[in-house]
Amino acid sequence: MKQLYTIIFTFISAFVFRQQAYYNSIDFSKTGLALKQDLADLITTTHTNILSYGWDATKATDINPSNSTKVLLVYGWENGSDIDCTNDLERDINSNGGNSCDYNREHVYAKSLATPVMDNSGPGADGHHIRASDVQRNGTRGNQKFASGSGNLGNVTGGWYPGDEWKGDVARIIMYMYLRYGDQCLPINVGVGSAVSTPDSMIDLFLQWNSEDEVSNYEIQRNEFHENTLNTYAQGNRNPFIDNPALATAIWGGPEATDTWGNILSTESFFVNTIKIYPNPNQENYLNIQTKQPTQVEFYNAIGQLLSKTNISTNNSKINITHLKTGIYLVKLTTESGTLTKKLVKR
Repeated sequence: MKQLYTIIFTFISAFVFRQQAYYNSIDFSKTGLALKQDLADLITTTHTNILSYGWDATKATDINPSNSTKVLLVYGWENGSDIDCTNDLERDINSNGGNSCDYNREHVYAKSLATPVMDNSGPGADGHHIRASDVQRNGTRGNQKFASGSGNLGNVTGGWYPGDEWKGDVARIIMYMYLRYGDQCLPINVGVGSAVSTPDSMIDLFLQWNSEDEVSNYEIQRNEFHENTLNTYAQGNRNPFIDNPALATAIWGGPEATDTWGNILSTESFFVNTIKIYPNPNQENYLNIQTKQPTQVEFYNAIGQLLSKTNISTNNSKINITHLKTGIYLVKLTTESGTLTKKLVKR
């Protein structure tokens, strides 16, 4: 009981649950361009709210998680203690505009480097793409390509270095834009690096940055906001590489990035991702379970009590769940390959 109770609280994390539900349609036994295409289809079909190039979305998503009166500025690094406001990490949320020490909206993928060139609509207004930035820093960056460097932001040989604290954010934005908008947003056109070792136009620079710079709470906050369509300025889709940087490794190779789900790069990946339960959340009297092996299915409530147990064969099986009231349950699935626990929301 104690062990299962630990499992329950490990799995009952709203963040992880939302991630898992969003990717229910994806077969993570795939890799390379097949996985890339499936993820591209998902983030495109769930992009249900097309934003305009306004201030409201930036103010809603770029809030400092530690101080809701401030927005975080991409490329910034210091707390305002020096006299150069262009170095600031944060700014008052209402100090937006075009004057010195204001912030404006940075197209992380420079519009002029797209093919065709972007305007301030469609990919040029995508909420996963736009970041708050100091006006002067944004102007200094201009349309330079991203290039290798170290330390804080600045001009380097070949282009623009976003800074050690932002290079992973930038890489994951570029990866998202490539999946969402395809050949209009080729990574090889916006960064200085080689694509020789990848199966398409991804470059080694962004794979390196994605591996070296971990996902921040700020990135997670923005991702959570955009999936929740109850938010006025949410798009409905997520950036998969924020949810799990290892998806980039699974698609393009390169240095191994952090696997936040613990299964994308493991030998158990096939097992974990070929057992699916749906619909979930569930408003029906039955639950579909898709499995490739005979499976024992157990239902537990939130305090670890076993409610029911049954055995199913391979392929799709329907299980009657009329005995489950509204709430959150754990479905324990056991096969010859191992045991997997999934969350079920009954509405």
